[in-house]
Amino acid sequence: MPKYDRYLLSQFLSLFGFFSLVLVAVYWVNRAVSLFDRLIANGHSAAVFLEFSLLALPNVVRLVLPVAAFAAAVWVANRMRAESELVIAQAAGLSPMRGARAAVVFGATCAVITLILTHVLAPIAEGRLDVRDDEIAMDVSAGLLTPGQFIHPVDGVTLFIDEIGNDGTLGQVFLSDRRSEKRQTTYTADRAILASRDGEAFLVLFDGLSQTLNYETNRLETTSFDEYTVRVDPGGSEGGGRVRLGGLPTIAIMADFAGTVAATGDTPREIATEIAERTSQGLQSFVAPILGFAAMMLGGFSRFSAWRQVTGAIVALVIYELAYRVTFDAALNTTAPVWVILLPSLAFAALSLACLQVAGMGRIGRGRRIAP
Repeated sequence: MPKYDRYLLSQFLSLFGFFSLVLVAVYWVNRAVSLFDRLIANGHSAAVFLEFSLLALPNVVRLVLPVAAFAAAVWVANRMRAESELVIAQAAGLSPMRGARAAVVFGATCAVITLILTHVLAPIAEGRLDVRDDEIAMDVSAGLLTPGQFIHPVDGVTLFIDEIGNDGTLGQVFLSDRRSEKRQTTYTADRAILASRDGEAFLVLFDGLSQTLNYETNRLETTSFDEYTVRVDPGGSEGGGRVRLGGLPTIAIMADFAGTVAATGDTPREIATEIAERTSQGLQSFVAPILGFAAMMLGGFSRFSAWRQVTGAIVALVIYELAYRVTFDAALNTTAPVWVILLPSLAFAALSLACLQVAGMGRIGRGRRIAP
């Protein structure tokens, strides 16, 4: 790679690292605030908070990479315009198309990083996050079950526990279940234990009494029991045991597509759309910096400002994102083919090429030699 390309690529990468760090920090702080309220306020340790924050990072990084790559390309191009570096390079015979070689290499680097994140690292982290979330939801020591207080694990359920033994046994339990519109059941038991199975929580009651008020017949039914099991979902999740599609790496999905359909409950079209979306995010990281660099090549050079080019680049990026959202909704909710998600990236890659061609023609029109 020639020295000019290496120099430009180093500028791209250094600014890319800076913008990525800033954007990830902003996103992470917003995420950390909600995690702090949910975890620390419920009695979890700082180690759990740190673990959840780290597991959320891959998803945050993959979201900000295209924007960070675009910002780095625009910033570097704008600085080189202001300091006349691009003028000198093009006066020496370097065409805009040739000058964009470093931007293409930079975009390809960002695309590879994003594809690794979207297809491998982010799904693994999200799957682990789901598992830890279920474990946290089942953790009775985290403040969900508090002796001597009436608590509401889910809507329609009221639970009172007199004490919690060292072995986790719950003593003197009162449970009111009002989740059914036709009846209300109240359970009392001398002791109970909390158990989990397939992502669902169950309260196993021993030596107690159940009283069911049937609203249709207006009768009270009373039953004594030695052992009785009641489903209680601390996380309020329905359909426990179902695997989330976002927590599966692409290679695992492709290896057993039929099994993924059965495990997640998603349709084949939804799964194909998820894979296409992950790929499209990688293409966005490739196209965005080239689009920003190409937009900055348009128009005449000025030592003072390139606000028109910067504004045009930002508008193009916004339109790019809107087009992506429209095609994604079309692929997910209509009969349009799934690959339409890739069309905005292909269209704006062509637009970037056109901008570079137009910029080169402008230089030719002023009598400058353009290097091939």
